Amino acid sequence: QVQLVESGGRLVQAGGSLRLSCAASGRTFSSLAMGWFRQVPGKEREFVAAISRNGVRTYYADSVKGPFTISRDNAKNTVYLQMNSLKPEDTAVYYCAAAHNGDLYYTPRYHSEYTYWGQGTQVTVSS
Repeated sequence: QVQLVESGGRLVQAGGSLRLSCAASGRTFSSLAMGWFRQVPGKEREFVAAISRNGVRTYYADSVKGPFTISRDNAKNTVYLQMNSLKPEDTAVYYCAAAHNGDLYYTPRYHSEYTYWGQGTQVTVSS
């Protein structure tokens, strides 16, 4: 079992930056591929970014490629999402997710590939 706890969400003005964190416990963190998703009311949860177990490979949704950066610190059991140049359309609840797979370079991008989910953190971008 893996527990994931997100933090860092808050109200920010358009053009600003935020860094979300997700702390993991319960399983060797380096065995997990990690990802971020987001969801707004009435819409399906949307993939944002993923990072492989070893941190070497990353993958982004086209809508965030450039301004957003996913990273991880395996020594701290934490994955991050740095969000720059935020827009009102980035407003959502952001969820951290974990997937276990033997491939060091695995970067899952579909909801069904993830086994564990955090409770979410609210990001609100005002115009």
